Amino acid sequence: MTTAKDDADTADELKPSETGEAADDTAPDDTGNDVGDSEPATDPRWGRRLLIGAVVVIFVAALATSGYLGWQLWQGQQIEQASQQAQQAAVTYAQILTSIDSNNVDENFAQVLDGSTGEFKDMYSQSSVQLRQLLIDNKATAHGVVLDSAVQSASKDKVVVLLFVDQAVSNTSVPDPRVDRSRIKMTMENVDDRWRASKVELP
Repeated sequence: MTTAKDDADTADELKPSETGEAADDTAPDDTGNDVGDSEPATDPRWGRRLLIGAVVVIFVAALATSGYLGWQLWQGQQIEQASQQAQQAAVTYAQILTSIDSNNVDENFAQVLDGSTGEFKDMYSQSSVQLRQLLIDNKATAHGVVLDSAVQSASKDKVVVLLFVDQAVSNTSVPDPRVDRSRIKMTMENVDDRWRASKVELP
């Protein structure tokens, strides 16, 4: 037969167990939080690969840029050289073209044709027979001097040159030389490694 005292002792023995179970139920799950908050470890080899890739891209871009700039510089040098050569040839040819001696017409014409090409050569060849006889009949002489010249436009194979020329002309009608000043626009083309006049204009 149990007494009130025995019931109280039994209740006291049960309390710690129940309290422990409640504590276990309400305790936070530290293991779960640790797993969720942790970050994956970074592979150092991946970082090195990215760095090497970036360096390669920069190197290739720099190489391409320097190659393009080098090509542009080379192109510029080629055009500059062509301009100088064509301008010099145009000055020489302008003096041949504006100088004539009725006693040496055939030689003069040969020099003019030798320095020409294309459209201008065809035109001069067609008119040379009539012009030759006209010069002989009038005992015409002329001497041209280039006062100044400048390149208007240029490429590697074609250069347009502007020339200012003084030409002293005399003939049977005007025995005393008369100076005519003119401006000539001459298109020079590189044919067989030689600069020749393909077009001559008096603008």
